[in-house]
Amino acid sequence: MTLPLLIEPDELEPLLGSPGLVIVDLCKPDIYQQAHIPSAVHLDYSRIVSARMPVVGLLPDGEQLGQTLGSLGITPQSHVVAYDDEGGGKACRLLWTLAAIGHEKMSYINGGLHAWANEGHKLEKTPVTAQPAQYTVTFGINAIATHDYILKHLEDPQVVLLDARTVNEFHGTDKRAELAGHIPGAINLDWVMALDQQHNLRLKQTSELENLFHHLGITPDKEIIAYCHSHHRSSLLWFALKHLGYDKVRGYPGSWSDWGNRADSPVEQ
Repeated sequence: MTLPLLIEPDELEPLLGSPGLVIVDLCKPDIYQQAHIPSAVHLDYSRIVSARMPVVGLLPDGEQLGQTLGSLGITPQSHVVAYDDEGGGKACRLLWTLAAIGHEKMSYINGGLHAWANEGHKLEKTPVTAQPAQYTVTFGINAIATHDYILKHLEDPQVVLLDARTVNEFHGTDKRAELAGHIPGAINLDWVMALDQQHNLRLKQTSELENLFHHLGITPDKEIIAYCHSHHRSSLLWFALKHLGYDKVRGYPGSWSDWGNRADSPVEQ
Protein backbone atom coordinates (compact mmCIF):
# COMPACT_ATOMS: atom_id res chain seq x y z
CA MET A 1 0.00 0.00 0.00
CA THR A 2 1.37 3.38 -1.04
CA LEU A 3 -0.28 6.43 0.52
CA PRO A 4 0.77 10.07 0.50
CA LEU A 5 2.40 11.59 3.58
CA LEU A 6 -0.53 14.00 3.85
CA ILE A 7 -3.82 12.27 3.18
CA GLU A 8 -7.27 13.80 2.83
CA PRO A 9 -10.32 12.27 4.56
CA ASP A 10 -11.90 11.57 1.17
CA GLU A 11 -8.84 9.55 0.14
CA LEU A 12 -8.68 7.54 3.35
CA GLU A 13 -12.31 6.57 3.92
CA PRO A 14 -12.48 3.97 1.10
CA LEU A 15 -9.34 2.33 2.51
CA LEU A 16 -10.63 1.74 6.05
CA GLY A 17 -10.01 -1.84 7.08
CA SER A 18 -7.28 -2.47 4.52
CA PRO A 19 -4.63 -5.03 5.55
CA GLY A 20 -1.52 -3.41 6.98
CA LEU A 21 -3.25 -0.08 7.65
CA VAL A 22 -3.20 1.09 11.29
CA ILE A 23 -5.11 4.25 12.12
CA VAL A 24 -4.01 5.87 15.38
CA ASP A 25 -6.21 8.34 17.25
CA LEU A 26 -4.36 10.76 19.55
CA CYS A 27 -7.44 12.72 20.59
CA LYS A 28 -8.37 13.23 24.23
CA PRO A 29 -9.74 9.98 25.72
CA ASP A 30 -13.24 11.39 26.21
CA ILE A 31 -13.33 12.57 22.59
CA TYR A 32 -12.31 9.09 21.40
CA GLN A 33 -15.12 7.57 23.45
CA GLN A 34 -17.64 9.95 21.90
CA ALA A 35 -16.56 9.51 18.29
CA HIS A 36 -13.57 8.25 16.34
CA ILE A 37 -12.69 7.09 12.86
CA PRO A 38 -13.79 3.48 12.29
CA SER A 39 -11.02 0.96 13.13
CA ALA A 40 -8.87 3.66 14.83
CA VAL A 41 -6.98 2.57 17.94
CA HIS A 42 -6.51 5.13 20.69
CA LEU A 43 -3.07 6.24 21.86
CA ASP A 44 -2.57 8.46 24.87
CA TYR A 45 0.07 11.06 24.00
CA SER A 46 1.88 10.46 27.29
CA ARG A 47 2.92 7.01 26.04
CA ILE A 48 5.19 8.40 23.31
CA VAL A 49 7.02 10.97 25.44
CA SER A 50 9.01 10.84 28.66
CA ALA A 51 10.28 13.39 31.15
CA ARG A 52 13.26 14.05 33.39
CA MET A 53 11.88 17.10 35.16
CA PRO A 54 12.08 19.91 34.42
CA VAL A 55 12.73 18.52 30.92
CA VAL A 56 9.65 17.20 29.14
CA GLY A 57 8.90 15.83 25.69
CA LEU A 58 11.85 13.44 25.60
CA LEU A 59 11.83 10.22 23.64
CA PRO A 60 10.85 7.12 25.60
CA ASP A 61 13.39 4.33 25.77
CA GLY A 62 13.38 1.85 22.93
CA GLU A 63 11.84 -1.04 24.86
CA GLN A 64 8.97 1.11 26.12
CA LEU A 65 8.30 2.54 22.67
CA GLY A 66 8.40 -0.90 21.10
CA GLN A 67 5.83 -2.15 23.60
CA THR A 68 3.60 0.85 22.90
CA LEU A 69 3.74 0.38 19.13
CA GLY A 70 3.18 -3.35 19.44
CA SER A 71 0.14 -2.82 21.67
CA LEU A 72 -1.40 -0.77 18.85
CA GLY A 73 -0.87 -3.60 16.38
CA ILE A 74 1.93 -1.74 14.60
CA THR A 75 4.76 -3.68 12.98
CA PRO A 76 7.67 -2.33 10.91
CA GLN A 77 5.59 -3.17 7.81
CA SER A 78 2.45 -1.28 8.91
CA HIS A 79 1.30 1.92 7.27
CA VAL A 80 0.48 4.18 10.22
CA VAL A 81 -2.10 6.93 9.72
CA ALA A 82 -2.32 9.38 12.63
CA TYR A 83 -4.73 12.12 13.61
CA ASP A 84 -5.76 14.20 16.62
CA ASP A 85 -8.25 16.88 17.60
CA GLU A 86 -5.91 19.82 18.12
CA GLY A 87 -4.40 20.72 14.77
CA GLY A 88 -1.83 17.98 14.33
CA GLY A 89 0.82 18.48 17.03
CA LYS A 90 0.26 15.17 18.79
CA ALA A 91 -0.26 13.17 15.59
CA CYS A 92 2.86 14.62 14.00
CA ARG A 93 4.88 13.95 17.15
CA LEU A 94 3.99 10.27 16.68
CA LEU A 95 5.03 10.43 13.03
CA TRP A 96 8.31 12.15 13.93
CA THR A 97 8.93 9.42 16.52
CA LEU A 98 8.37 6.81 13.83
CA ALA A 99 10.80 8.65 11.56
CA ALA A 100 13.34 8.61 14.40
CA ILE A 101 13.26 4.80 14.37
CA GLY A 102 13.37 4.54 10.59
CA HIS A 103 9.70 3.69 10.04
CA GLU A 104 8.84 5.00 6.57
CA LYS A 105 5.19 4.13 5.93
CA MET A 106 3.16 6.87 7.59
CA SER A 107 0.54 9.54 6.91
CA TYR A 108 -1.23 12.38 8.68
CA ILE A 109 -4.95 12.99 8.07
CA ASN A 110 -5.16 16.59 6.91
CA GLY A 111 -7.29 18.46 9.44
CA GLY A 112 -7.53 15.49 11.78
CA LEU A 113 -10.81 14.80 13.51
CA HIS A 114 -12.10 18.31 12.76
CA ALA A 115 -11.98 17.74 9.00
CA TRP A 116 -13.18 14.13 9.23
CA ALA A 117 -16.22 14.85 11.40
CA ASN A 118 -17.19 18.24 10.02
CA GLU A 119 -17.20 16.92 6.46
CA GLY A 120 -19.58 14.06 7.15
CA HIS A 121 -17.30 11.02 7.21
CA LYS A 122 -18.17 7.88 9.13
CA LEU A 123 -17.62 7.81 12.89
CA GLU A 124 -18.04 5.16 15.55
CA LYS A 125 -18.07 5.00 19.35
CA THR A 126 -17.02 1.41 20.03
CA PRO A 127 -13.41 1.27 21.30
CA VAL A 128 -11.03 -0.71 19.11
CA THR A 129 -8.69 -3.30 20.62
CA ALA A 130 -5.70 -4.06 18.44
CA GLN A 131 -4.17 -7.47 17.85
CA PRO A 132 -0.79 -7.17 19.65
CA ALA A 133 2.30 -7.20 17.48
CA GLN A 134 6.06 -7.16 17.87
CA TYR A 135 8.16 -4.08 17.20
CA THR A 136 11.88 -3.96 18.01
CA VAL A 137 12.93 -0.32 18.17
CA THR A 138 16.29 1.06 17.10
CA PHE A 139 16.75 4.82 17.10
CA GLY A 140 18.55 6.46 14.18
CA ILE A 141 20.21 9.87 14.15
CA ASN A 142 18.93 11.66 11.06
CA ALA A 143 15.64 12.87 12.55
CA ILE A 144 16.95 13.82 16.00
CA ALA A 145 18.80 16.94 17.16
CA THR A 146 20.37 17.04 20.63
CA HIS A 147 21.62 19.92 22.76
CA ASP A 148 25.21 19.06 21.83
CA TYR A 149 24.38 18.75 18.14
CA ILE A 150 22.80 22.21 18.11
CA LEU A 151 25.72 23.75 20.03
CA LYS A 152 28.12 22.38 17.41
CA HIS A 153 26.08 23.91 14.57
CA LEU A 154 25.17 27.33 15.97
CA GLU A 155 27.53 29.04 13.53
CA ASP A 156 26.78 26.75 10.61
CA PRO A 157 25.11 28.76 7.80
CA GLN A 158 23.65 25.55 6.39
CA VAL A 159 21.65 24.84 9.56
CA VAL A 160 18.47 26.76 10.40
CA LEU A 161 16.84 26.67 13.83
CA LEU A 162 13.06 26.95 13.56
CA ASP A 163 11.29 27.99 16.78
CA ALA A 164 7.59 27.05 16.72
CA ARG A 165 6.62 28.82 19.95
CA THR A 166 4.68 32.03 20.40
CA VAL A 167 6.32 35.41 19.87
CA ASN A 168 6.26 36.05 23.63
CA GLU A 169 8.02 32.76 24.38
CA PHE A 170 10.55 33.48 21.65
CA HIS A 171 11.43 36.91 23.06
CA GLY A 172 11.39 35.77 26.67
CA THR A 173 8.42 37.74 27.97
CA ASP A 174 6.62 34.43 28.50
CA LYS A 175 9.13 32.53 30.64
CA ARG A 176 8.62 28.78 30.98
CA ALA A 177 12.11 27.63 32.01
CA GLU A 178 15.05 28.92 34.07
CA LEU A 179 16.25 30.84 31.03
CA ALA A 180 13.98 32.89 28.78
CA GLY A 181 14.35 33.71 25.10
CA HIS A 182 15.46 31.57 22.19
CA ILE A 183 18.41 29.65 20.82
CA PRO A 184 20.83 32.12 19.17
CA GLY A 185 20.06 32.67 15.50
CA ALA A 186 16.69 30.89 15.62
CA ILE A 187 13.82 31.97 13.38
CA ASN A 188 10.38 32.22 14.94
CA LEU A 189 7.26 30.82 13.28
CA ASP A 190 4.35 30.15 15.62
CA TRP A 191 3.11 26.70 14.63
CA VAL A 192 -0.48 27.88 14.21
CA MET A 193 0.65 29.97 11.23
CA ALA A 194 0.91 26.75 9.24
CA LEU A 195 -2.78 25.93 9.83
CA ASP A 196 -5.76 27.00 7.76
CA GLN A 197 -8.26 28.00 10.42
CA GLN A 198 -11.02 28.36 7.83
CA HIS A 199 -10.73 24.80 6.53
CA ASN A 200 -10.98 22.56 9.58
CA LEU A 201 -7.40 23.04 10.79
CA ARG A 202 -5.84 21.63 7.64
CA LEU A 203 -2.32 22.58 6.72
CA LYS A 204 -2.26 25.62 4.48
CA GLN A 205 -2.01 25.00 0.76
CA THR A 206 1.38 23.91 -0.53
CA SER A 207 2.09 27.23 -2.25
CA GLU A 208 1.23 29.16 0.94
CA LEU A 209 3.49 26.96 3.05
CA GLU A 210 6.34 27.27 0.56
CA ASN A 211 6.02 31.05 0.58
CA LEU A 212 5.81 31.12 4.35
CA PHE A 213 9.04 29.18 4.81
CA HIS A 214 10.96 30.73 1.93
CA HIS A 215 10.13 34.23 3.19
CA LEU A 216 11.92 33.31 6.42
CA GLY A 217 14.96 31.90 4.65
CA ILE A 218 13.93 28.32 5.38
CA THR A 219 14.87 26.67 2.09
CA PRO A 220 15.27 23.01 1.04
CA ASP A 221 19.04 23.30 0.65
CA LYS A 222 19.43 23.89 4.40
CA GLU A 223 19.18 21.51 7.32
CA ILE A 224 16.24 22.55 9.50
CA ILE A 225 15.98 21.87 13.24
CA ALA A 226 12.49 22.41 14.62
CA TYR A 227 11.86 23.00 18.30
CA CYS A 228 9.26 24.47 20.68
CA HIS A 229 8.99 23.86 24.43
CA SER A 230 8.89 20.06 24.23
CA HIS A 231 8.82 19.22 20.47
CA HIS A 232 5.05 18.93 20.43
CA ARG A 233 4.04 22.05 18.47
CA SER A 234 7.23 21.94 16.41
CA SER A 235 6.41 18.40 15.26
CA LEU A 236 3.74 19.93 13.04
CA LEU A 237 6.31 22.20 11.37
CA TRP A 238 8.65 19.22 11.01
CA PHE A 239 5.83 17.40 9.23
CA ALA A 240 4.93 20.40 7.05
CA LEU A 241 8.53 20.62 5.85
CA LYS A 242 8.66 16.89 5.10
CA HIS A 243 5.38 17.25 3.22
CA LEU A 244 7.00 19.97 1.11
CA GLY A 245 9.89 17.66 0.24
CA TYR A 246 12.56 18.99 2.60
CA ASP A 247 15.01 16.14 3.14
CA LYS A 248 17.11 17.43 6.02
CA VAL A 249 14.73 18.12 8.90
CA ARG A 250 15.32 17.25 12.54
CA GLY A 251 13.31 17.64 15.73
CA TYR A 252 14.74 18.52 19.13
CA PRO A 253 13.13 16.33 21.83
CA GLY A 254 12.93 18.26 25.06
CA SER A 255 13.34 21.51 23.10
CA TRP A 256 13.27 24.66 25.26
CA SER A 257 12.50 22.69 28.43
CA ASP A 258 15.96 21.17 27.86
CA TRP A 259 17.84 24.16 26.41
CA GLY A 260 16.31 26.70 28.79
CA ASN A 261 17.07 24.69 31.91
CA ARG A 262 20.82 24.30 31.27
CA ALA A 263 23.19 26.88 32.68
CA ASP A 264 25.59 26.37 29.74
CA SER A 265 23.00 27.19 27.07
CA PRO A 266 23.55 30.43 25.14
CA VAL A 267 20.35 32.45 24.81
CA GLU A 268 19.06 35.41 22.83
CA GLN A 269 15.95 37.49 23.44
